[in-house]
Order: sequence, then structure tokens, then C-alpha cells
Amino acid sequence: MKNLITFFSLFTVLIAFSDQTVSAQKYVDESSGFVDRLYFGGNFGLQFGSYTHIEASPIAGYMINDKLSAGVGVIYQYFRIRGNSQVGDYETNIYGGKLFGRYNFSNQLFGYTEYENINRDFRPTPSSDLSRIWVPAYFIGGGYFQPLGNRAGVTVMALYNLLHYPGRSPYGSPFVLRVGFAI
Repeated sequence: MKNLITFFSLFTVLIAFSDQTVSAQKYVDESSGFVDRLYFGGNFGLQFGSYTHIEASPIAGYMINDKLSAGVGVIYQYFRIRGNSQVGDYETNIYGGKLFGRYNFSNQLFGYTEYENINRDFRPTPSSDLSRIWVPAYFIGGGYFQPLGNRAGVTVMALYNLLHYPGRSPYGSPFVLRVGFAI
């Protein structure tokens, strides 16, 4: 519950200080230039205490037409656990990249697909040595876009990881809920 309160507190602060002069969705037509078709966004998260989690996952997208866009992103997460009775103190960095596609069904509803590959710590058994592995994920799902002013907005996505592998995936479930932003 504390994590949820921390998330919503940070989310409320970000909305309160966002630039309200910037627009909801980008609209393009055949005369739109390259720069007009670009958009940016991503996810950012913070949690502090005995369990620290910092995430920065920026994206850059390109509007192919008024409905379809594609893009790339990078992923970075830092975790630190202090005083856990099972693993003791633990600290790690997770990093990688992603390719995504998005199809707008309406101004606010969209379909989404993403291929992600991340590098993370892995220990197959409690007695084995810690090593690093690359873990792929292929997400499909959809989302909702809520405009904030003329150009910015918040996205909420419900995704399913078709390549979820328990024990290897950093996600505890194949179902993933994401909240992000777009400019």
C-alpha cells in the first residue's frame, strides 16, 4: 500500500507541474514533415526505503500516418534491497531496449505491441553463482490516452507478455500494467 501511495503522490505532483500549453494526440497528414511526426514519452518511477527502485524508460516514436506509429526506447532500472532476511543486502541494475508499434482506434483508445530485451542478474538455484542474462519479452495489449492540455498526456496500458518465463522474467506475472506520459 505504501508503494501505491508513493506512486500516486509522485503522479499527482507531475500532473500539477506539467506544462498545460502542450497537445493531446499528434495528428499528421501527408504534408507533415519528419519533425512534425516525432513524439516522445516514457515511464519514470521512484521508490525509496528498505526497498529502493528507480526507473527511467524514455521512448521516441514516429507517426507513420494518423493511426499508426512505431518507435524505440531504452530501459534502465536500479534496485536495492536492504536487510532482507532471505537475500540480505542486494543491489542490481537492469538495462535494455525496446521496439514498439501503436495503432490508434480513436483519440483515446489504442492497440499496442512491443518487443523488449533486457539484461538482468540471474541465479538459477540458491547455491549457484549470480550471472547476467538477456531476457526477451513480447507484449501485446492496449491502452487509454488521457490528454493534459493541448499536446501532452498520460497513457495507461494493460499488456500481456507472450514470452513470460517464470524465474527469468523480471515481471512477476505475464500481465503488466503501465502508466506513462507522452509529449
